[in-house]
Amino acid sequence: MRRLPLLATIFVIAAVAVMIGLGIWQLQRLHWKEELLARYASAQGLPPIPYPAVPDARNPPLFRHSSAMCVAVTGWRAESGRNRNDDAGWAHIASCRSGVEGPGFQAVMGWSAKPDQPEWKGGPVTGVIGPDRDHVIRLIAADPAPGLQPSKPPSLEDVPNNHLFYAIQWFFFAGAALVIYILALRKRSR
Repeated sequence: MRRLPLLATIFVIAAVAVMIGLGIWQLQRLHWKEELLARYASAQGLPPIPYPAVPDARNPPLFRHSSAMCVAVTGWRAESGRNRNDDAGWAHIASCRSGVEGPGFQAVMGWSAKPDQPEWKGGPVTGVIGPDRDHVIRLIAADPAPGLQPSKPPSLEDVPNNHLFYAIQWFFFAGAALVIYILALRKRSR
């Protein structure tokens, strides 16, 4: 019987160990995500909170009801979004100045089929806090600005939880790597 190739064996064992480690890590993330989703679900029934001037990026108050005063709109952006009927179109997001108490906030003021900028200049905004990839959070208005339809509020179904699939995938990769290496060793020994 031939000796095992030392470097190749070390490399395969290390790779398999890393893949198993990644699978275990994804299982841990699965439990973390389930707890997070449960917290978000319970947040929907909690009393409203003041809109945070500086949100905690590690623990944003997503799915909480809130309100804020938009003293003035400093800019608009339109991005793909959906209305309450789940029609595709444009979500209109106002960059709001909130006064001296903070740096301002982002408010989704409604939905339309066109990206045209709304005429809304500011005022009170009441709604639900949702995620914003650039500003951590934003306030999705319950009542749209004039000329707009209500935007679809954030939904727990939009929060991905693929960690079990990823864990299975990493464990499969580890098993496949072992099988391929064993087959390669058998072929080499013939």
